[in-house]
Amino acid sequence: MQPQAPYRIRQASWPQDETALRRVRARVFVAEQGVPEQLEWDGRDAQAVHLIAETASGVAIGTARLLPGGRLGRMAVLPEYRGQGVGSALLEHALVLARQQGLGTLSLNAQIQVVPFYQRFGFETVGDCFEEAGIPHQAMRLTVQ
Repeated sequence: MQPQAPYRIRQASWPQDETALRRVRARVFVAEQGVPEQLEWDGRDAQAVHLIAETASGVAIGTARLLPGGRLGRMAVLPEYRGQGVGSALLEHALVLARQQGLGTLSLNAQIQVVPFYQRFGFETVGDCFEEAGIPHQAMRLTVQ
């Protein structure tokens, strides 16, 4: 028997979990990385499927969202929980959701430093590096099977 992870991943409800999801994203993207709030809050959250990573006591520590059409984004893990598999677990759950939704392809814009993370899951780079919100990014794509 394997030890239980100190966190769990579940599909979130934007109306019920908005505060927790916003808290994680604001801390990671806005405060830590300097993404302008008007870019972070793009008005597309209500139409997205959200995943949330929570501690055993229910504290939100990570997020991801999947937009209609297979656009994955807003993957964020609080700094003190990085390196513990939270991001991998979020991405694995997103891949399951994509398969369940019958999506043929997932696409995302990865910050340059996490391109190798996505490559481990089979994502491939598409085109040249570009800047988004003042941060170097790389478009990536995965054929979902």
